[in-house]
Amino acid sequence: MLHVTRQQSSDGLVGRGAHPLAGLAILQIIPELRAGGAEAATIDIAAALAEVGARALVASKGGRMVSELQAKGGIWLPFPARSKNPLAMALNQRRLIQLIDQENVALVHARSRAPAWIAFGATQRRKVPFVTTYHGAYSGNNALKLRYNSIMAKGDAVVANSIYDARRAAELYPFAAANIRVIERGIDLRVFNPQEVDPARVKYLRQIWGVASDERIVLLAARLAAWKGHKTLIEAARLLVAAGLAGTKFILAGDDQEHSAYVREIDAAIGQAGLTGAVRRVGHCGDMPAALLAAAVAVVPSTRPESFGRVAVEAQAMGTPVVVSDLGGLSELVLSPPEVDFAFRTGWRVPSGHGRALAKSIFEALTLGAAARDAFLLRARAHVLNRFSVERVKAETLAAYAALARPQS
Repeated sequence: MLHVTRQQSSDGLVGRGAHPLAGLAILQIIPELRAGGAEAATIDIAAALAEVGARALVASKGGRMVSELQAKGGIWLPFPARSKNPLAMALNQRRLIQLIDQENVALVHARSRAPAWIAFGATQRRKVPFVTTYHGAYSGNNALKLRYNSIMAKGDAVVANSIYDARRAAELYPFAAANIRVIERGIDLRVFNPQEVDPARVKYLRQIWGVASDERIVLLAARLAAWKGHKTLIEAARLLVAAGLAGTKFILAGDDQEHSAYVREIDAAIGQAGLTGAVRRVGHCGDMPAALLAAAVAVVPSTRPESFGRVAVEAQAMGTPVVVSDLGGLSELVLSPPEVDFAFRTGWRVPSGHGRALAKSIFEALTLGAAARDAFLLRARAHVLNRFSVERVKAETLAAYAALARPQS
């Protein structure tokens, strides 16, 4: 049985003397660097490694976030980590062994399953510590899928981004229980700070999204995948508009990531609900602080458990009321009744896939009075400051690395 505790660290990244990881090469491997929570976490940890004098290597196919990685001190190693073809994976394992040797890698951290299988074999061959990040939202319960997913529980350290993840990993893979540590993801609170966002950035987004100055925004910022709950929001929007809600635009911000069939489904659902013009797809948003400040409400209506849910935390940091699905790691991110009194809430939790409940909570958030909204802003930001700073994540992750990593001969 797993006794869940969060990893604790009150130390900064650099104490007295050199950091234990200084001079070491630490390699993270992830399929791509396009957009998403895992990708953002990869860059955060690369930046932390660079700050303490380690060599922060990231093996990945690439993507729009490569420039951000490099700007923060990370080193991108082009690598076809996305492939799930067994023959290609066997070849990639040999390539990774060569990288480990060439770069004198002291530890490998895998953040996705196909790269993890590659890294597991390579680190076993080279006797290099192996770290994984376990996502409790992995789908599939048949024997084959469970075996494929099991690689994420085979790390010398298994990082869980939520208590939900930790319990799920221990339940499915009891052999991993002793190696699991909860390190909740975090965000840069200097970036996600309402005081640091130029109003011109907000104005620009509203203009390109076609939102008038007197209209409110309900924002769903997530890649266009069916389980992200876009159809639930469309149903909630239909109910709200039918009940007389006006002056509100529902913005779907996110990449289609080649899910063209699902994009067509979304567009069809918008048309069938009579919401053309009221619900808009706007593509990827590269300025989330401004987007959340522009929004009157943010929603994270996922229909399957998520490990974390970065937008829910970012919204609270910006003081934007947020409504999340009450499942998986999302449930852990906001304070909401019945766990806390209504006066101490930092968001709303609703049953997954329940358009009517989502509509009700959106309406409650939209109708907060000025004083209540100001109090909400302060309370939500304090909650995030207390639990979800990126500095805490960096310190705790590097402590986990330092406990394992040794210079390679």
